Amino acid sequence: MGIVERLVPDRLWEIFQDVVPEPPVRAQGGGRRRCDDRAVLAAIIFVAMSGCTWRQLPPVFGASWQTAHRRFTDWSTARVWAKLHRVVLDRLGANGKLDWSRCVIDSVSVRAVKGALTGPNPTDRGKLGSKVHVICDRNGLSISVGISGTNLHDSQALIPLMRGIPSIRSRYGPRRRRPAKLHADKAYDFAHLRSWLRRGQIVPRIARYGEESFSRLGRHRWVVERTMSWLNGCRRLHRRYERKAEHFLAFVGIASTLICYRRYTN
Repeated sequence: MGIVERLVPDRLWEIFQDVVPEPPVRAQGGGRRRCDDRAVLAAIIFVAMSGCTWRQLPPVFGASWQTAHRRFTDWSTARVWAKLHRVVLDRLGANGKLDWSRCVIDSVSVRAVKGALTGPNPTDRGKLGSKVHVICDRNGLSISVGISGTNLHDSQALIPLMRGIPSIRSRYGPRRRRPAKLHADKAYDFAHLRSWLRRGQIVPRIARYGEESFSRLGRHRWVVERTMSWLNGCRRLHRRYERKAEHFLAFVGIASTLICYRRYTN
């Protein structure tokens, strides 16, 4: 088995073919032969997992770094990574591997070089950075992700992130996009957020100031910390080098998809 088959197994490749747009066709015909999409996808996953730069991409994939970067840009514009993540979530839900009884929300900050959706980090001497926001289910599978500048308060990301949960298939019954409960730390301790969750028939389980120690993660909130550790397995997320926010969000989507895919195949 070659490196392409190891990075892009047959089942993942079948799912990807359902969401990738058709390659453009030259009206006049001719032109250079298009590089294999599976090899390019393997190269993109290699960049995401290893953290190497595009120029350091090894030639074993049969695609130049310019081709891989151009295809990554085109697929990011077409929202291929978000669609791929949603399809994998659909398959997990159909197999009963998503636990909607409780979800957890949290964020992690990373340093950034430049670009949109960055800001001075108040916890890192004002250095430029971005935040990765995640909502995961009870098993730690990320069902909604987003990014922002590090100077954005975590509480402002709760409603957009909850609205970003896709309508996911269930093993029994209709599609679902609302958990029964949502757990969060003290950064989300605001009355209007609790009211918004209750109006959506979601029970808020948010830590309150003065009633719980900052050193405790809580009985259920530790799950999202493990999810953040899984995301750190994607070394491209250790520091943001992408100038465009959609490119950094694409790598977050790729990492989330791979985490969910591994659970789907186990």
